[in-house]
Amino acid sequence: MKRRKILVTCAKGIPPFLKQELLGLGFPVLSDTVAGIETEGTIEDTMRLNLYLRTGHRVLFLLKEFIAADADALYRAVSDVTWEDHIDENGYFSVASSVDNPTIRDSRYANVKCKDAIADRIRERRGRRPDSGPAQDGVVVNLYWKEDRCSLYLDTSGEPLSRRNYRKIPMTAPMQETLAAAVLLAAGWNGGGNVSNPHFINPMCGSGTLAIEAALIALNRAPGLLRDNYGFMHLKGFSRPLWDGLLEEAKKKSRDTTGCRLIATDIKKEAVEAARKNAENAGVEHLIEFGISDYSGTAVPEGSGIVILNPEYGERMGKTEDLEGVYEGIGDFFKQKCKGYTGYLFTGNPDLAKKVGLKAKKRTPFFNGRIECRLLEYELYEGSRKNKQDL
Repeated sequence: MKRRKILVTCAKGIPPFLKQELLGLGFPVLSDTVAGIETEGTIEDTMRLNLYLRTGHRVLFLLKEFIAADADALYRAVSDVTWEDHIDENGYFSVASSVDNPTIRDSRYANVKCKDAIADRIRERRGRRPDSGPAQDGVVVNLYWKEDRCSLYLDTSGEPLSRRNYRKIPMTAPMQETLAAAVLLAAGWNGGGNVSNPHFINPMCGSGTLAIEAALIALNRAPGLLRDNYGFMHLKGFSRPLWDGLLEEAKKKSRDTTGCRLIATDIKKEAVEAARKNAENAGVEHLIEFGISDYSGTAVPEGSGIVILNPEYGERMGKTEDLEGVYEGIGDFFKQKCKGYTGYLFTGNPDLAKKVGLKAKKRTPFFNGRIECRLLEYELYEGSRKNKQDL
């Protein structure tokens, strides 16, 4: 198939880091939005993107752009696409959509019209109508319809790329894997290659997502190696030998060990057990030193690196006033135990962040679901290691 536009979607706040990844993989950046980057390539190129991208959510391959004022016009335009070239008549497909059209009250109606157009076309050409439903484990068609402008894509990811397939035990309000990867890229983490005697310290590790993603980056291991099902695998013309070759190439690029220490702790025993199991599923348990400990009791080795905490911020799990002491304690932990490190705090509560008592050198905006958050960066010089009573 010829080169076409490819839209890689992501959460708000992540496009700068997704752009960095795409350029690093040799893909051009045609345009960007608040929740995605547009590039271009072949359907085979989408395999590489699904395999290597850490911060992308879905890889959408553009089939057609058209004008449709209402559902009947949508049906006619979708019917003109040669679906028999992409979907097997004995196969299965689903339709996902984002619809903002004055004639459509329920986006599910647009999905049904799109499904019918695809299935009717294939039945006319092949004599059989493929199965369809809501599950995104086969061919996935993505419809974007705003006012009268439509874009029709093949969703080559199927399930979103945030589902790495290692987090079987999520615990409470976990950070999404793609967000965790973006946070680590924003922190400059590359597995220790940019500092001497590097370490990664993650108190309050929860289900271990930050530590696991840090380990995958340190190993240069493609996150897509953990999954065995993508939307592109169900398309007509999918080349298993080509995919197997990409997998082998990715495995050769990955390292077996790292030159850094990765330490993850949590005060809850069940959280550490879940994080350890998730790390085992990801194949990185042997690289992460897990421990049951309050954040303030986390051992911080001599040297340098990053220490990153993602505490509760009152929106989902606790009251703000109950967390003030936690944030004050984090400030003390940074000042007293993290000499030579760069400290990071990920939070959605700016008022609580002030309780840390340190001036942030940098504030990087992110969104955790609908909650606007900041990744705050603190340079922890020796001079900042004063006792609380001296401040």
